[in-house]
Amino acid sequence: MLKLENICLTFNRGTVNEKKALENLDLELAKGDFVTILGSNGAGKSTLFNTIAGTFLPDSGHVYLDGKDITKLPDYRRSKDIGRLFQDPLKGTAPNMTIEENLALAYLRANHAKSPFSMVSKADRADFREKLAMLGLGLEDRMSQPVGLLSGGQRQALTLLMATLVTPKILLLDEHTAALDPGTAEVVLELTKKIVAENNITCLMITHNLASSLALGNRTILMAGGHIKLDLKGKDREGLTADDLLKLFRSQGLDNDRILFSE
Repeated sequence: MLKLENICLTFNRGTVNEKKALENLDLELAKGDFVTILGSNGAGKSTLFNTIAGTFLPDSGHVYLDGKDITKLPDYRRSKDIGRLFQDPLKGTAPNMTIEENLALAYLRANHAKSPFSMVSKADRADFREKLAMLGLGLEDRMSQPVGLLSGGQRQALTLLMATLVTPKILLLDEHTAALDPGTAEVVLELTKKIVAENNITCLMITHNLASSLALGNRTILMAGGHIKLDLKGKDREGLTADDLLKLFRSQGLDNDRILFSE
């Protein structure tokens, strides 16, 4: 489904601030994989997402999606196939537009069968309402209200729905619950699990939470210095505890990393 081959990306090349953000990185995901990604600030996690999404063009290497080389494809051309949520709940939605208008924009942008200048039908609106009701937040009765009136958790749940309204080939979750209070974060995580599982979406999720990294998905990756240091899956991941992860992290010389103290 997704393959990154020998990806290298350097910021501020040739200056005193030169930094190798990604170095000879290889990663391959099968259809339906749900990968959690751990790593400290500067490890390369968000840079990896930006490379997959097309925000950054790698210095060398290739990005393949569904067997197609998309390395030089601009981000707006990839957006139909790649859904993304950010840490900030304010990103991903238009606050002055209604819930229905936001859903309509997401639907028309991602639907390959429709022009972005098409109009949503009565059936489309009924589908929006039905899917909003599945969130369990009462948003189906507020479709005509501006998104800016929603709480952070409601807005992030709406953004999740928008990103998966038309099932993407890849879903990128960049610490999408980190800015929410614990109770709301748990609700959004449960919605994430439900939507990803029901649609068999191939997903990557950045997190600083050790428990979430093991409880979600089928694979856990540890990044540091632009490299993938550990790739845990199958029997190597099965039955692991947070303490087991701490030992593995220390084996990579990361015993002072703030991630080791995540609950």
